[in-house]
Amino acid sequence: MKILLTIDDTDNLTSAGTGELCETIAASIEEKGWGTCSGVTRHQLFVHEDIPYTSHNSSMCFRATIHKDHFEPIIAFASNFLKTESAEGSDPGLCVINEETLADPQKLMEFGKKAKKQVLTKADAYDLAKELDIHLSEHGGTGDGVIGALAGTGLRLTGNDGRFKGNFQIPVTHSSTRVQDLLNHPRVDRVETLQGLALPVDTIVSLSNKVKTVLLNHESVLLLFQDPEDHLWKNCTKQRLKGF
Repeated sequence: MKILLTIDDTDNLTSAGTGELCETIAASIEEKGWGTCSGVTRHQLFVHEDIPYTSHNSSMCFRATIHKDHFEPIIAFASNFLKTESAEGSDPGLCVINEETLADPQKLMEFGKKAKKQVLTKADAYDLAKELDIHLSEHGGTGDGVIGALAGTGLRLTGNDGRFKGNFQIPVTHSSTRVQDLLNHPRVDRVETLQGLALPVDTIVSLSNKVKTVLLNHESVLLLFQDPEDHLWKNCTKQRLKGF
């Protein structure tokens, strides 16, 4: 079975970030032989004075392929992990769904989209989780992290939201490489321009040190732009990817 696991509001300004905790949960699932996990994605939510957050108000999510017998143990493990590892003053929330039995995916995706542009409440989150029979739980503080956890799950489910956590390097010659070499990297499913166009595989790309991908059409996509000054194709910086 395929599941999505999302956490939110686990950190403070001096602790390990929510993304790091999410990666640790994913790594633990694999170490325990419970399943295989995909990369962690970061989902940006609404920034508003009525919404408490540490720095960016984003939630972290990953997909895992597991045996059904491991579903409840994973929830128990993640719940205990958040209780013990979340930072002082945080309000951690956990959401776990079985994608294959989710009654109304559209409602969950709409919740995620709403959370990007308006203030939602814990009651909103718990009401929807109950309606769709989704695991949603809080593990300290006010528990407001359940809102972002549920929203992040819905956004990951769309397949068209979020940046994959972290960056990676690709071997290059004199700071440049070809599109085909980018496609050969295990963390890259597709390479395209910001306008959604595929480039010939022999196109030369000038790379910065930090290569990041985004989630588009359920794939890890490396986006390129053409520099107006030197007309070279380049990978998008974190700043350019803020809209994802």
